[in-house]
Amino acid sequence: MSRLRIEHGTTYTYRRPVSFGQHRLVLRPREGHDLRVESMSLEIFPAHRLVWARDVYSNSVAIVDFTEEANRLEVLSNIIVERSGKFPREDLHEPWRIPWPVTYDERELPIVNGYRNVSYYDDRNDVRQWMQQHDSLTRATDAESLLMCLCELINSQIRYQRRMVKGVQSPSQTLTIRSGSCRDMAVLMMDAARLLGLSARFASGYLDCPAAEAGRAAMHAWTEVYLPVLGWRGFDPTIGEPCSLKHIVVGVSHHPRGVMPISGMYSGDSADYLEMTAPVKLERLS
Repeated sequence: MSRLRIEHGTTYTYRRPVSFGQHRLVLRPREGHDLRVESMSLEIFPAHRLVWARDVYSNSVAIVDFTEEANRLEVLSNIIVERSGKFPREDLHEPWRIPWPVTYDERELPIVNGYRNVSYYDDRNDVRQWMQQHDSLTRATDAESLLMCLCELINSQIRYQRRMVKGVQSPSQTLTIRSGSCRDMAVLMMDAARLLGLSARFASGYLDCPAAEAGRAAMHAWTEVYLPVLGWRGFDPTIGEPCSLKHIVVGVSHHPRGVMPISGMYSGDSADYLEMTAPVKLERLS
């Protein structure tokens, strides 16, 4: 078992005081057999009311209503999590190999099919043509080998570029310019997996890495694919690896817009907005 402190501060700065609409915060890690939230505190400015809810994806979401104007909006989360057990990805012998193509349990199809619809429908032919150019994807005999080929392919062909602007690139954009953020690569892998007939979703969270230890990281994103028996399996095309205990999941959704860390509106001119900073720092406690 290991303990980890996560400090995530977000500040939006404005030229003059503005009023804020309701905001939605997806910052609390998802708990399960491999992770437990030991403690969490939220410091938010300006004055506000806050309630917690669980969305359709079972993410913990803080709903914030602000009660005064301000020239900045600040959200500081301080979280301690416990990670336990060996992440279940190694030593998978033959009885646990999932044959490719995958056959889903018909009882799960109503849910599975919702995650098989591509998020960027107009880009589907570009993504298909890109996959057809690579024989490694056609040689896989089990599902995890196929997904690792796809993950490594994106990692080798798409150059990582950190982008602090809102939103994500479409898969076609990413394939055209051959660069993108972790969000862009996760979206590309998600829709590529869906075009292969797999159930896939977008995951947002934290990555335990040297940049995070130095306080220079940002939130991270990757792809999760649902496989019979094995359940949701994470693949991180930004680093070209399957997900492990160093990936701390905060939110999942069929579309990246569903798990934006902070989303909401303000009333004012677009010129009133100056900048946003959102450093992340991770500290191993034990």
